[in-house]
Amino acid sequence: MFRPMRPIRPVRAVRPVGRPLARGLVVGGAAYAAGRAGARRAAEEQDQDRAIAELQAEQDRAAQQQAGQPPAYAPPPAAPAPAAAPAAPAAGGEDVASKLAQLAQLVQQGLLTPEEFAAAKARLLA
Repeated sequence: MFRPMRPIRPVRAVRPVGRPLARGLVVGGAAYAAGRAGARRAAEEQDQDRAIAELQAEQDRAAQQQAGQPPAYAPPPAAPAPAAAPAAPAAGGEDVASKLAQLAQLVQQGLLTPEEFAAAKARLLA
């Protein structure tokens, strides 16, 4: 009547190893190659844009030189050097101190050299 049942064994799913792995490699390799090609094209376009901008700048400079205009990129003319302290000594002591302070500021700003400061100070204190 009753037949004893065999124990049920779990069924193991067998994964195919070759094809999905190969498909992933192909897809990944193609995506990598497309990305590299896109980056290379973008770099070439940037180089072309840079070259075009340089050529346009050269043409603009040449046109300005032919027209006799100064180039637009030229630095502004240098400001005249600050006048040194007058040769005649000042009468008031407070005035000398303020002039020495002004000279010290000029040295700190780099408009006067230490030698020029020493000469102007000697003139003021003489």
